[in-house]
Formats: sequence, C-alpha cells, structure tokens
Amino acid sequence: MPAKPFIFIGGPDDFLVNRLGQERYAALAADAADEFSREVLNGFAGNVGEVAAAVNRFREAVQTISLFGGRRVVWLKDVNFLADTVTGRAEGTLQQVEELQALLGRVNPDEVAVVVTAAPLDRRRSFCKWCEATADYTLVGDEGREGGAALEQVALAEAAAQGVTITADALGLLLAKVGSNSRLLVEEVRKLATYADPPAGPGTKTGGGVIEEKHVEELTPNFAEGDFFEAAEAFGSGDLPWALAALHRHFFAGGDARPVIAALQNRNRLLVQLRVLLDTGEVRLGPRGLDKAGFERAAEIHRRHFGGSTEKSPFNVFTQNLWYLGKLAGSARLPSLRRLIDNQQEFIAAFEEIIRRPGEQEEVLREMAVRCLAQPEARPAALNPG
Repeated sequence: MPAKPFIFIGGPDDFLVNRLGQERYAALAADAADEFSREVLNGFAGNVGEVAAAVNRFREAVQTISLFGGRRVVWLKDVNFLADTVTGRAEGTLQQVEELQALLGRVNPDEVAVVVTAAPLDRRRSFCKWCEATADYTLVGDEGREGGAALEQVALAEAAAQGVTITADALGLLLAKVGSNSRLLVEEVRKLATYADPPAGPGTKTGGGVIEEKHVEELTPNFAEGDFFEAAEAFGSGDLPWALAALHRHFFAGGDARPVIAALQNRNRLLVQLRVLLDTGEVRLGPRGLDKAGFERAAEIHRRHFGGSTEKSPFNVFTQNLWYLGKLAGSARLPSLRRLIDNQQEFIAAFEEIIRRPGEQEEVLREMAVRCLAQPEARPAALNPG
C-alpha cells in the first residue's frame, strides 16, 4: 500500500491532539538530516486574515527544498479554523481551506513529511471527510463516547505509560476532583504515579506501583468544585458538625456564600434526578455503585428531555461520571425526594437572605445547614438498592 501523503490528527481536545502530534512529529524529525529540514508552523487564527497567513506560511514550507538534500518535516499545529465558529464559517476561511486541501493533495511524502493537528474539529465538513479518506488520519477522543469514559481512557493510558496501575475507586475520585480538564488529568496522574512508584535511583522506577484512592484523597486538590467541595461533601453526608466546620473554614479564609450555594444546588439537582431514577426502578444501586446498563438505558429513554445536549451539566444527570454518581447515591446516604426538594427551596431562601444580610453570610448558611440537617427527615435515609 502506498504511503499516505500526510498525517492528520484532530479532535475536540487541543491538549490530547497536540500531544499525539508532537509524538508523530518527533518520530519523523529524528530522521531529518539537520535542523533546517524541520519546521513547526502555528495554524491558530482569530480571523480570516490570520487564516490566509497560516496557509501562506504552510505553502512556503512545503515548497521549500531542503538545503542539504533529504526529506523535510513540516508540522502545522494548533489549527483552529476547521471548527464550527464564526471564523471557521466565514467565506474567506472556506476558500483558504480549499487552498490548503489543494496543497496537501500535491504533497510528495518522499520529499516532505507533513503533520497537521487541528482542534476543535467540525467533522461534518468536506475537508475533514477528505482528510479521513486521504491522509494517515487519527481522531483523538471518540466524540460519540461519553465524556467521562473518554477521560477514563486518558487516565488509564497515562498510568500505563508511567508504569503504574490505578484502582477503579481512585480513578473515579480523580475524575470527580479534576473535572474535564485533560491536561490537568494527565499531570495529576504523573504526580500520583511518582508517589505510588517513587524512583529507585536516578531516572529509574521500581515498576508495578498502584495509585490508590487514599493517594488521590491526600494529593489531588478539588479542582472541579474548587474550595466549595468540602462544604458540599459535608452537607451531602448529613453530618451537621462537619458541615458547620467546613462553612467556618470557608468564611475564615475570606470566602463568599454565593459559590457555596451554587455548589450545593448543583449537587442537589443531581441527587433529585438520582432519587427519581432509583425510586422508579430504572436504575439500581448495588454494592459496587450504580447499575451501568440500567443507567445507559435510562439515558436513552430520557435523552430527548435534555435537548440532546451532551455537555457536562448538573441539570443533566446523564452527563456525569457514573462512579461519582454512585458515591453520591451510596447506601444509607440519599435523602428522600421530599427532603431534596425542601433543600432546594432552602438554598433559594438562603440566597435571598444574604442579599438582605450581606454582612452575615456565614450566619445565614449556618442557619440553613441547621434547618436542613438537624431535622429528622434530613438524616440519611436507608436506600433500598433494589
């Protein structure tokens, strides 16, 4: 089979796309005759003029002959004008993309090796379909896959690259703490891998280390919910002394009430949806968490009610990490639906109260916590997994 004329790597996540692009470029550049045979071009553009400039630079690069002979290597990176954006949809941009396609179609891989990395990517475009059929094409991150599942694969792959493994509980907690930031996720896995499997000597590791849940608890900050994670976690546990202590720490550090209320509301919205799914029997809760098959069936049934949106949101329980939801709905922990609805009303009332009493924000939230958690119904209710 003849060699593909160029390498194209695209996807929704610029960090993952560029990381793979760097690997492919480095492998090609290692065989280049000299540094003058290697060239990296920036394809990032904020308007049509910058798109034209990037395409012109690429034209010059692929048409330049190597000074000492041999094959040149060119990497057009950070291309962002193939996305569904104002710049990407502009008529001038579409004309430049046609010119880029013509240039790529004339590339002789024996004379110049070309790598193109693009994120985000609108795969509906004819150019992207042409690349898929013509190039050595790689889509980084399956856009048809649940976001949490794709991030799980990123973390597992990085752990394997670092020579360690990560337990299921540790992986779930890590995703809950880090959120959807893939760059941060990779860096956290590297840090945890170093802790779980410290170097045995200069540049060496013993191998076989395991990242456990306790490591994530100790070493990974709560990036996803910031400084409000502890207050929301304490409130959700039904532990009034812990909730009051967490609120005191938050306000002692100069925090504001509004983001705490927002965090509580977001978590409560998920709990309301979970409570309904569990009460109706659409999803089951077992010793190992939520029933994945039932959860996926429920997602298909109710998808139309969320407008088809797959972006992570507390308004849509089906966009959340399944392990995290299992933790929220853990045995003997989930309050009744009535209590959850009452809690949501309490959060609204607290927000209105801090507008009236802006200088007493901690007192307002402490009063709210007592009303919600000190009442008998608010204590964690036993949950029937069936």
